[in-house]
Amino acid sequence: MSSPTRFACAQSTCNSGDGPLRSWIALSIGLAAIGHFAWEAAQLPLYTLWRTGTPREIAFALFHCTGGDVLITTATFAAAAALARHFRLPPFGWRMVFIAIVLGGGYTIFSEWLNVEISRTWSYTAAMPVVPFLGTGLTPLLQWLIVPGLALALIGYRYRRATG
Repeated sequence: MSSPTRFACAQSTCNSGDGPLRSWIALSIGLAAIGHFAWEAAQLPLYTLWRTGTPREIAFALFHCTGGDVLITTATFAAAAALARHFRLPPFGWRMVFIAIVLGGGYTIFSEWLNVEISRTWSYTAAMPVVPFLGTGLTPLLQWLIVPGLALALIGYRYRRATG
């Protein structure tokens, strides 16, 4: 006799590797991409490139960083969805969102440290608030708390309405 599943969800979303859940994840990545672009543009004045770079360098940095954000978002959302599926957590539930945010935030802390302190790929202006003990800029860290969280929450709401 099989035990009842902990969370009820449609067979096509919980047990299918190619199910419609992938479309919802892709939609959340697209929404996050828009958010990342807007956030990157807004926080540019907190980096020295804003004062020292040419318009072309600034535009390149904006699109380059947004592209990186989309790649990180894709990896963290895919990992969060896979872990949610593995542990039979509800898709777009708070645990899945938490996993994605922790993964993105952890990567951000590492990436900012590597690029600001080690390789000196970019630097902050004095206006950038820095997280004590981490040395990571506050706005890049907040970006990875807010943008993916909002994207997953908004798409998750629509997902639950469509599948529930």
